Amino acid sequence: MYKMGANIIDRGKSVVSFRVFAHNKRKVSVVVKSGDKITEFPMMEENQHVYGTTIEGMGLDLLYKFKFDGDQEYPDPYSHYQPFGVHGFSKLVDHENHRWQDNQWRGRVIDELVIMEIHVGTFSSAGTFAGIAEKLDYLLELGVNAIELMPVAQTPGRWNWGYDGVNLFSINHNYGTPYDLKHLVDRCHKKNLAVILDVVYNHFGPEGNYLPVYGPYFTGKHETPWGKAVNFDDLYNEYIRKMVLDNVRYWLEVYRFDGLRLDAVHAIKDDSPIHILQELSLVAKNTANKQNREKFIIAESDENNARLITPLNQGGLGIDAQWMDDFHHCIHTALTGEREGYYIDYGHIKDLEKVYNNYLYTGEYSKYWGQTRGTNGSARPGRQFLVSIQNHDQVGNRAKGDRLSTLVEFPYLKVAAGLMFFSAYLPMLFMGEEYGEENPFLFFTDYQDPNLQKAVSQGRKKEFAAFTWEDVPDPQDPQTFYKSKLTSRSRWEGRQQKLFNYYRDLISLRTSHPVLKNLDKDNLQAEVDENSRVVKITRWDRDMKLTGLFNLGTADVIIKDAPDKEIFNSLCPSYGGENVAKDGILLKGQVIIWESAADSLKVKPPRL
Repeated sequence: MYKMGANIIDRGKSVVSFRVFAHNKRKVSVVVKSGDKITEFPMMEENQHVYGTTIEGMGLDLLYKFKFDGDQEYPDPYSHYQPFGVHGFSKLVDHENHRWQDNQWRGRVIDELVIMEIHVGTFSSAGTFAGIAEKLDYLLELGVNAIELMPVAQTPGRWNWGYDGVNLFSINHNYGTPYDLKHLVDRCHKKNLAVILDVVYNHFGPEGNYLPVYGPYFTGKHETPWGKAVNFDDLYNEYIRKMVLDNVRYWLEVYRFDGLRLDAVHAIKDDSPIHILQELSLVAKNTANKQNREKFIIAESDENNARLITPLNQGGLGIDAQWMDDFHHCIHTALTGEREGYYIDYGHIKDLEKVYNNYLYTGEYSKYWGQTRGTNGSARPGRQFLVSIQNHDQVGNRAKGDRLSTLVEFPYLKVAAGLMFFSAYLPMLFMGEEYGEENPFLFFTDYQDPNLQKAVSQGRKKEFAAFTWEDVPDPQDPQTFYKSKLTSRSRWEGRQQKLFNYYRDLISLRTSHPVLKNLDKDNLQAEVDENSRVVKITRWDRDMKLTGLFNLGTADVIIKDAPDKEIFNSLCPSYGGENVAKDGILLKGQVIIWESAADSLKVKPPRL
């Protein structure tokens, strides 16, 4: 099919092509602004409902919009940059202006990933791509080897989480220019950091979404939480399918991202013979082969459907990995005792034994959903599950954006981290988690439409009807955004530096020890003592074994027959242990990891 949007054909002669899908329009034109000069160019129908034209000699610093039937002008759905926001002119981008410095980069194998999820606007004081680039050495010191950016597509106003994007290809101008983002990716690769981008294909934001003007990009055939579904399987679905697949290529090829995280794929409705996710997966794999680099697709889904991550040649959708919320919910409820909302399905510490090898819900009845939920995912390898103890959803979708550091005592923050990094899954931190950030991460918006401003403020309060949370911050209040900024390292307290030390050393152990690097769930056994609330996890690889004890209880526990070689202890002075470590005793909130020979008859796992 045609290459859509605005594309440079000849730089020397300033030849630019414009192409747009305009369903059932009588007259289509492109309005081009170069300096103070505005010119309207008629577009010819090149194929059914697809119009195009080529202009020459107006330079490459162009702004443009499309115009239908002599009516209003609209931004380009394929716009690569919206410097004046979702309603403004689209800007031509010369992607050749950036000279890449990462040609030796081959990516990271998915098994080795330790990811930090980042919201660009709140991660640094500047709130920009450049602000992240300035903190890369901090990330290296911590030990993470990949960052995942929350969506960077253009959204309304000054700030947003990113899930209200309406221009799939456009960089949010609040964060910088396309060249700023390329510079960030380039610098990450030079420092051996992979970069993942969160993208949204299940809906478009409510303000500045002009797609319905262009054609049937949505369908009433399916309903979603946002209204009509994106049209992946109704009449003229080929145009949105092309847009999404073009977008995948765009981020992986033009911006050289190492992977994409797909938002809420359970809300992508597609009854086509070939599901859009299957096509998407194939495009990503072809791009990886073309670039000779590791590329991967990670999806978010609440369905616990193993078909999502089953390979294409086995009848699956071919996604490389998925977020596993069950893991978070089991640990969160065990630590906090919360049982409201969707947490009603969790709260039994014994569930940890299952969730280290599988989804928790593998076909059982869910009280929250009012139906059975999940499939058996035990056959899928550990590298196909991404787990976290905090993320933007589980923090930001609390009424007050409470981080775990404000919900549990300090030692249990270390227990939670230990439980995650000792798993055979892909670990992901949420920015600030590594030092116990106490500033909230709130839900914030900056809609310009008065009706949306009112609706989001009222709707946010209704959203928590299943919880007992009160005094919900107004998403439209600028302070809601500013309160969500991370604390500068120069203002850390002693405890925050000690938690950072703990995370740093735990990540180092995770990425260097052969037992922890092996993401084979079959080489892991989790055991939970319900009375003491101690979790014992044993992992092994060939002739080596690690045993970790994690005390989630409120009492100290006697350890019997502990191995001799202790390699990690959360009560190390540099980690800020609040109690003095005692031989043979596992204090409340303590983590201890031992190393021993897997085939030794003399060394047994510690017994409680």
